[in-house]
Order: sequence, then C-alpha cells, then structure tokens
Amino acid sequence: MATDRKYPVGIQTFSRIICEGFIYIDKTDLIWELANYATYVFMSRPRRFGKSLLTSTLEAYFSGQKDLFRGLKIMELEHDWEQYPVIHLDMSVVKGKGSADELRRAIVLMLTRFDCYQPNALEVTPGEILEGLIRHLYKQTGRQVVVIIDEYDSPLLDVLHEDEVLEAMRAVMQEFYQPLKAREAMIKFCFITGITKFSQLSIFSTINNLKNVSLNPRFSAICGITDHELQTVFAPDLERMAKVYSCTPHEMYLKFKDMYDGYHFAHPSEDIYNPYSVLSAFADNHLTCEWFASGTPRFLIRQMKRFGTDITNVERIEVMSTAFDQPTDDMDDALPLLYQTGYLTIKDYDLMTDIYTLAIPNTEVRMGYARGLIPAYLGLKIRDTQGFTIRFWRALKSGDIDLAMREMQAYLASLPYIEGFKQKLQDVATVEGFYEYTFYLIFSSFNELVRTQVKCAHGRTDMVIKMPDAIYVMELKVHGTAQQALDQINERGYALPYLTDGRRVVKVGIAFDLEQRTVAEWVTECQDS
Repeated sequence: MATDRKYPVGIQTFSRIICEGFIYIDKTDLIWELANYATYVFMSRPRRFGKSLLTSTLEAYFSGQKDLFRGLKIMELEHDWEQYPVIHLDMSVVKGKGSADELRRAIVLMLTRFDCYQPNALEVTPGEILEGLIRHLYKQTGRQVVVIIDEYDSPLLDVLHEDEVLEAMRAVMQEFYQPLKAREAMIKFCFITGITKFSQLSIFSTINNLKNVSLNPRFSAICGITDHELQTVFAPDLERMAKVYSCTPHEMYLKFKDMYDGYHFAHPSEDIYNPYSVLSAFADNHLTCEWFASGTPRFLIRQMKRFGTDITNVERIEVMSTAFDQPTDDMDDALPLLYQTGYLTIKDYDLMTDIYTLAIPNTEVRMGYARGLIPAYLGLKIRDTQGFTIRFWRALKSGDIDLAMREMQAYLASLPYIEGFKQKLQDVATVEGFYEYTFYLIFSSFNELVRTQVKCAHGRTDMVIKMPDAIYVMELKVHGTAQQALDQINERGYALPYLTDGRRVVKVGIAFDLEQRTVAEWVTECQDS
C-alpha cells in the first residue's frame, strides 16, 4: 500500500530531512530551551533514539541556518539568529580502536580534517589540536565557539572489561576534553551525548559544571516520539497500516503502543516510543523487531556476565536513582548499563521514598533482550529454538500438557551447551538455574509471559507460564521425584496467587535426570480458578 510520505529511517542530518521533505517531528522548542539552559550540557540516551539528529539540529541552529527552521516552533522563541562557529565531532568514527595509541591517532586524524585546521608544530596531542581549533575559530570569527560531541563514549565501550586498556584510553580522552574547560571564555555552548555515563572525575575531570540533563523532566521528550506525536503526526500512517492489519486505526495504535512504547527518561515523563523502530515500521508497513535486528551490544553482555547478572530479574526492579544513574566505570553490577542502553526504563517513582521502579519498556525490547542473550548464555541460535518453542506453545495452548512435556523432554536432551558443564551439573542450583535461563530466554524471545523464581508467601516457584486460557505453575526437582515437586507446589501454595485470575491453573511437577540431561518424569494437577 503506497504512500508519498517520506520516513527518515537512519537519516540523522537535520538539513537533509528538512530540504528533502522527510517527516520531521518538531522538537525545536525543546532544543532552544536546551541551547539556552547551561553552557556545558550532557545527555545520555539509548542507541537509535535520535541523539545524532539532536546534535545535527543544534549545529544548524548555532550556525545560524534560519531558513531550515521556517515554520517550526523555534521561530517564535529565537529572534537574533546569531551565527557561531561550530566544532561537531562524532566519536563513533573512532570506535573499535584496540589501544590508546590507535585511539590517539584516530582522534588526531578526525580533528585535522576540519577545514579550519592549521598545522602547528606545537600542537601534537588530541587535546592540543582541539584547543588550537577553538582558539583559531574564536580569533578568526570574533565569536565564541560551539562544541558538539556525539557518542562520546563509543571509543571506550568495547574495552570496559579490560581495566588496563580502559585506563590508558580514558587518559587519552581526558587529555582530549581538557580544553573544553580551559577555554571556557571562548565557548558559547558545549553539548555532549552518549549511551553511558562515565565518571566526570575520570573523563571530564576539569568540567566541574557539566550539567547532566539525562533525568531532567524538562528534556525527557527531546529524543524519541511521544504518545501524542504518534497519534497526531502519524495519524495518516496508523490509518494506512490499520488496513494492512485488517483492524481499526485505534487498534493499530494499540499495537504500536505495545510494541514500541514504554520509555520514560524522567519522572514525570510522557510515554516515549523508539523513533527508529516506529519509522521503520511505517516505512515497511510491518511491525518489525528492530531492537533484535540491531543486536545486543557486546559490551553489555560482557558486563552482565562479569557481574553475574540474573538475566530473568528484569521485569520489576525497585531502586534509588543512584543505583542506575551511575557512572559506568564505578558500577558494581550491570543495572546502570541495562538502563542506559534502553533494556530497562523508568516505570514508576515514589516521591516519599525516592524509589524508582525499572522494567523492560515494551514487547520489542523484551524479545530483543531475550534473542540477544540466547547465543551468549545458552550457546544456541534463534533458529535452533524456534521449532521447539512453537510446538511447546501449541501444545500448551490446546491444553495437552503431556505433549508439551514430551516436546520439552526431547528438546532438553538435544541441548549442546550443557555438554561443557557435566561437572557443574552435580550442583542442583546450577542445573535449575540453567534451565530457568533457558526457558525464560526462549519464551521471552517469542513474547510469551514467562517468570522464573516467582516469589510467594512460602517460597519461590521455579517457573510460571501464562497463556491466554491457562496458567502453568512448574516446579523442577533434580534430586527427587515429580510427585515430590508437585507436593511442594501444593504444600507451599505456589498456585494460590493465580486462583482468582479466571484462567485454568495447571500445576506441573517435573523430575530431572542428570545422566540423560533431560526431563525424566512429570505429573500434573489441574485446578479451575
């Protein structure tokens, strides 16, 4: 179904979006506020959330390109349109350098490619060259300089787990950023973006007045698409896609909301959608899972493994802001990275206790999270899990628990990952943990509601699977019988929280055979809610 509307999928240059007639969501009033908020500003946002477009728009504003902003909100706010020299640096171009020397050379090369660069024998290091650029532009134009740095943390993310290399590369970055404070009188505005938040003491050690607006409600909607914008700017697109999905425009809106909504970068905050995902969906006429397609960052997986993160405990986490709005290099668990990379977001806030509730934002991220971790934690490929998941799901949906368990039995026996852990399999917790991870990741990757280690009044249920017409409460015994597992469900009341749900409750006791590395037997007991 054709459309003449142009979606800027992957286009992050403001001038191109405006001049070539792409859809542009007008946030220039917020951009004007940001530009006049403080001299030094830092903002973190997850990948693919429009940080680069924001920096490009700021560059156009400060360089006085008034014609690009005709008809936009900023025209009612800005009257002078003074022109400032701009140094716009995209640090992602120096990503992947394996040593401090390689990083230093890459930054020098990037700086010396500016048209205003003038070679100076006394300016050798990245910081010296950046200071030279600032001084030259200030002297040449008689105006203060605007410095915009996008993806500042890109060079460091891949070496988070390598302490010695990280420290050396961090020293390069610290020297590079030093002129930003040293030449404060020459700087009109300095804006720095990234995914993570490194300690100011280690990276921006001299910028002691750097304002972090990442959790500031005033700017919570400056990146991304708000719920209001989806329903107004994209109303024609929702109507068009509703025809593709044979539903009403409102039902189509609800599908988008479930798939892409749910981000909050402050409290209070409007509902925010991932812009790349929404634009891709409209361009393709299909609700795609772009989060999975782009892959889970390697640095995040490494840190989760390093800190022994419970990958199933991401549905509701209550913490203070200091637990997730924390410098990456000071963290002692992976929670800050899970938040900063967008796998967790703010869902609620209690003003009295200063406690935030974090959770997975939406369906797209839940599926992407699970699919990204399956290879790393289970040693499997997504296609290796699809057949089993579909067969198991269909059996549960039809109410045939015996068929579902036979599918589980055959599948677990085929898992290759467990071969490398025969010695560890004597540890009951290792066995139970491995299979809890297995089923959590596999079913979450297909957006089935699976919970492991579910707390109740008298203990923890190994696994709960919620289907449209039934809830399955499962208990696994490594050293014991299936009947003992079922007895434990009944004696400890694992199923009681679900008896008023309205769905059929099925209790399943499972015995695991260490030698065969699969389910040995199972017993079931059904109870109507």
